[in-house]
Amino acid sequence: MPGLKAAEYPNEGSKLADVTSQSTKELSEVNPLLQPWKLGGFDLAHRLVYAPLTRCRAIDTIPQPAAAEYYSQRASGGLMINEATCVAVEAHGYPHVPGIYTEEQIEAWRPIVSAVHKKNTPFFLQLWHVGRVSHPDFQPDGKPPISSTTKRIPEGTVNTLKGAYKFADSAAPRAVDTAEIPGLVESYRIGARNSLTAGFDGVEIHGAHGYLIDQFLKDGINDRTDEYGGSIENRCKFCLEVVKAVVEEVGSERVGIRLSPFTEFMGAHDSDPYKLFDYLIPELNKFKLLYVHMVEPRMDKNMNIQEVDSQKVNLTGFRKAFKGTFIAAGGYDRENGMLAIETDHTDLVAYGRPYIANPDLPRRFELDAPLTPYDRNTFYTQDQVKGYTDYPFLDETKL
Repeated sequence: MPGLKAAEYPNEGSKLADVTSQSTKELSEVNPLLQPWKLGGFDLAHRLVYAPLTRCRAIDTIPQPAAAEYYSQRASGGLMINEATCVAVEAHGYPHVPGIYTEEQIEAWRPIVSAVHKKNTPFFLQLWHVGRVSHPDFQPDGKPPISSTTKRIPEGTVNTLKGAYKFADSAAPRAVDTAEIPGLVESYRIGARNSLTAGFDGVEIHGAHGYLIDQFLKDGINDRTDEYGGSIENRCKFCLEVVKAVVEEVGSERVGIRLSPFTEFMGAHDSDPYKLFDYLIPELNKFKLLYVHMVEPRMDKNMNIQEVDSQKVNLTGFRKAFKGTFIAAGGYDRENGMLAIETDHTDLVAYGRPYIANPDLPRRFELDAPLTPYDRNTFYTQDQVKGYTDYPFLDETKL
């Protein structure tokens, strides 16, 4: 769950004395992040995307009423992608994250989606299966979690309602049989169908950060010898089958995908990410997806920002290869987000942790106003107010 620490969001060179005398229209004209964008059939008011952020507030997998307030607070006419949402009971690996596979879950999502739509904001659901990033405590009958492999995650800890466990000491995942894979693909299809039934405008397939799809894509994890392992073509097969099923179900104009070529979160290393994604992106183009959402190569294995040589490691080639809207994510602030748009590095910029603490983030970027620092200790609690809906809006009278 990438992002910067609060101290790493400087408000350098604030020009509040200048901009407060300008009209909103003038401000929008000089800030490329605030320019509108046509995302297929959706008219976006600006280029900021609310990134999918796990909040662990869905008690026993059911989204709670407070989520309607939380998301509507942050709805401002740009694309919103909701928190990663599990497509099956076996897909879980974190406490109190939501699902989209039961009628109760679908009905719970309806008022949340409605609250966002009242703000004229398109809302997509992120389809999620964690694969081996789980524990038997989350699995039916306490069975091992599934993956492309039997290899454990080398580092890190999994938290369940019964306690915290090191992945290295937990049950090894079970490599799914080839015959089981169509059923996994079907769970994504049904998740997409259920998302639209709940009122969402579309879906984003979670293919990043070491979760199930990434466990098939990356050769640092996938050690299969069947038709889903070995060659790049084989390792991409599961991802492309999921995309095909979801597109068939809801239409390509309602489907995006998130990918992380360079991050190694949860052991998701690949020996040649350029070669892997140079193959995958043209294959995705065949489905005419609405967008691809890619994570910058600026996170280490613990999802902290690290310095890289942007001339050697970057998303530029993938951005040029993809034929739809391109979304970049990964520790952006106001200034480098503006630069990313100005230099055509991306079409849209996804913001995560700043959006948690600043529900009016686009307005703050418009005014170059200070950002409220976030409280990392409240990211993943079950409190329905503290660290969730109680972050303040900007008091413009004090500027």
